[in-house]
Amino acid sequence: MYRLKDHAADDRGQVGIGTLIVFIAMVLVAAIAAGVLINTAGFLQSSSEATGQGASDATSNRLQVVSATGSDLDNDAVGIVDILVKRGPGAGNVDLSTMTIQWIGPSGSFYQLAGTQSGNPDGYFAIEAVQDTDGSLPVLNDQEDRLRIRLELGENDGETILGDDKYKFGNELGEGESATVRITTSSGSQTTEEILVPKTISGTSAVQL
Repeated sequence: MYRLKDHAADDRGQVGIGTLIVFIAMVLVAAIAAGVLINTAGFLQSSSEATGQGASDATSNRLQVVSATGSDLDNDAVGIVDILVKRGPGAGNVDLSTMTIQWIGPSGSFYQLAGTQSGNPDGYFAIEAVQDTDGSLPVLNDQEDRLRIRLELGENDGETILGDDKYKFGNELGEGESATVRITTSSGSQTTEEILVPKTISGTSAVQL
């Protein structure tokens, strides 16, 4: 007996294969998307950790100014500014030789590097130990360490207290004049100190600034 072909069964087979192909494509797309998300998440995590570490260093590796004094008081003006510093509370080791200093005073703004560094700054600063039991100069590696930053003001006239004209910059600070010293460590931490010369310094060998 002649029987009609079951087209419905063939149609169901074709639909099943199409659904399987779509399903496999969806799985592949989902896998690729998951890989992209995992890579992106890893990148963002690394970036956030680096940013967090940088922010932590910038806020924790700080210097603290203990005092500022002026000397070399020829012509009633300060020629040498000494800034005594220590590690800030909770700070790690701070290398003064990698710092930069910006001096903003009546004669303009000037940048200094440590005298041991090379570059093209407006001048250099010297670093001396005041209290450094383990000889870590120029690194503050103990809360009891005290190091002195020395800045020499004035034109390069061949006469220098620090032994080289490269240390000199700007002009000396006269009576009643002021300046701002901005110290930036290699981690980006900044410490700002306001310098104010007393209105009368005649007859003294050193003054508190």
